Parts: sequence; structure tokens; C-alpha cells
Amino acid sequence: MATEAPPGAPRGSRDSLGWRKLFAVVAPSTNTSVQPEYDSMRPAGVTNHFARIAIPDTKVTDDASFMVMLENIRRATLEAVDVAMSMAPDDLIMGMSAETFWDGAEGAERMHRSLQERTGLKVVMGSQAVDAALKAYGGIRRIAVITPYMPVGDAQVRRYFEDCGYEVVALEGLKCPSPRLIAHVSEQELKRAVERVNDRHVDAIVQCGTNLAFARVAAIAEFWLEKPVIAINTATYWWALRSNGIADRIHGFGRLLADF
Repeated sequence: MATEAPPGAPRGSRDSLGWRKLFAVVAPSTNTSVQPEYDSMRPAGVTNHFARIAIPDTKVTDDASFMVMLENIRRATLEAVDVAMSMAPDDLIMGMSAETFWDGAEGAERMHRSLQERTGLKVVMGSQAVDAALKAYGGIRRIAVITPYMPVGDAQVRRYFEDCGYEVVALEGLKCPSPRLIAHVSEQELKRAVERVNDRHVDAIVQCGTNLAFARVAAIAEFWLEKPVIAINTATYWWALRSNGIADRIHGFGRLLADF
């Protein structure tokens, strides 16, 4: 059922369903996790509109083939961004992960600035959103990280977090065999990955890779471990909402959306 705009909202001047915010979301065509996870967090009056970065489902077996996949994403990203602009969104969310960590904090800022200049919109990226989420919890310095990547991607994730002032005390790359098959990693496998990277020296656990369906696992793990467990999709959508002044408390995805 459609939700009516609140009393006093301008009539006829806003999208009838997305009367609070229209988000354009750009994600790889092989990604089947980010859209359902974002939509499950969506408050009334906010709508998500996906444009796909057209890439093949290449086989990934090592660093070289991982870089082939990444180059496929890089070549097609701006075309997808331009397509997304045709629905006149309010903001742009990059529903992809690895490229937003590349070349550390400086590289992330460079990508962020370039996308803002191209679109004229506020741009939300996963790397910066996770940093904002860690800061929201407060007092976090030592983190453990889970990714679906090969070592070349893991090194870039480590560099980004170290640039931001965190100590990465454990990092596990799951070495997923293709971009599409990242979404086939089960919740049980993700639970075991959390167990492997966690110990008493870890202040928080972070997951990267938007096609890993980790939002529900993160919330459960955070409850049992009694420490922050941050899924990149949760952090990115949380930051998109909060940076727009949308403060709805959304339950079922951990403390980030419920408390901050």
C-alpha cells in the first residue's frame, strides 16, 4: 500500500512514492544481494532505483583474474551512472565495494569527488560509509575484516582502513570464484568467517563486498558477540539516510540502524 505524504508536504511537486527521497543506486549486473538488502531497510517515502554496471560473470581464480573483473566494472561504471541520472534522483548510492577502497583514503576521496562533479549530487560510497559507521559507535581502533576478494583486493581494503587510522588485526578474503557467486556464500559460511576473525583484541568486525548477503548475519553476530559487526550494505544505506537527515529507527539490522 502506498504511503501518503505527511500533512503540509507539497502536493504534485514530489514523486508519489519517493516523496522523502529518491535514491539512484548503481551496482554491478552480477550483484543479487545489494538490491534486496537495501529494499529491506527502506523507510516509507524513500525509494531505491537501480542502474546496473554491465559486466560478464568472469571466472576469478587469482589476483590477475580479479583485476580483469575490476577493470570490467571500471569501464562500465560511468555509463551506468549516466543512465541512473535520467530518473532525476536526489542522491547517488554506489552499491559496489572494491573500487571504493582502491588506492586508500585518497583514492576513495578522488572517486567520490569525481562522481559528485559528474552528477551534481550527494554521493554515498561503501568505504566512507563504513568509516562513518565505525565512528558512530565510537572508541573503535582495532578491527577485523571479511571480504569476498583475492589478496590484491584485500590489500586495498587494508590500506584504506589503515589510512583512516584503524589497526586491521585480522583479515579474511573468501576468494569467491566469480562476481555472481559471491552471493552464493551461505549465512553459515559467513558465521564461520566471523568466528575465525574474532578475538578479544578486536573492537569491531567489518564486512566488505556488497554481493555478500551479510546484513542479517551481522545483526545476529553483533547481538551474540556484544561488539559492533558492520555489514557494508547496512552501513551504506544507513549513511545515505542519516546524511540526508532521515532518522527513522529500523530494527532487525543491528544497532547502527536502530540506535544511531
